[in-house]
Amino acid sequence: MGFFYGYGYGILIIGMLITMMASSKLRSTYAKYGKVLSRSGLTGRTAAQQILAGAGLTSVRIEHIQGSLTDNYSPMQQVLHLSDSTDESNSIAAIGVAAHECGHAMQHAEGYIPLKFVNTLSPTARIGSMISWPLIIVGLFMRSSAGQTVLNIGIGLFALAVLLTIALLPVEFNASNRAVRVLADSGMMDQEELAGVRQVLNAAAMTYVASAAVAIMQLFRILMITGGRRR
Repeated sequence: MGFFYGYGYGILIIGMLITMMASSKLRSTYAKYGKVLSRSGLTGRTAAQQILAGAGLTSVRIEHIQGSLTDNYSPMQQVLHLSDSTDESNSIAAIGVAAHECGHAMQHAEGYIPLKFVNTLSPTARIGSMISWPLIIVGLFMRSSAGQTVLNIGIGLFALAVLLTIALLPVEFNASNRAVRVLADSGMMDQEELAGVRQVLNAAAMTYVASAAVAIMQLFRILMITGGRRR
């Protein structure tokens, strides 16, 4: 058991390093292209307005949200939130991020199946990510069949959270592809600017890949730690 705990901590450290590297890459890439102003003069907000109008998504509202790179699209409210670093900035990084969020709005409008799956799974998976570890710890300390049940529920809920991180990948990559395509087709950006946008969106996508990889590693760590108990 000591070996598994030690090995588990090794997995945890590797996961932390992967996350830090992906986050650092995103910050440095965004900082680089956040200084490159778009030739069109569009801001994140005005670019989003044009993209949404062109897609016929007049019911989607654009609202400001505080923070940096906290941009998101809320399908339930049909609101596209643009952060401080995106909303009024006319950098190609800001426009790329805004276009990416518009990509999610377009996914929602057309009933993109991977997004539907994520939206269905998300509430349960997010709750599971919060309560799975307490249940696992309680289950490990309870020396009874009830404890085994609690442990299995905790592992199952954590597995759902892992599944969500994996299911997000095609959704995020597809939104980025839509962003690049609409920016090119609309003539908002030339090929040189689009190359910078791709760099930013690829760096952002890698944070999701890192999250999925770390989540899978964490699940493997949990299974190693609890393996003896479950047998």
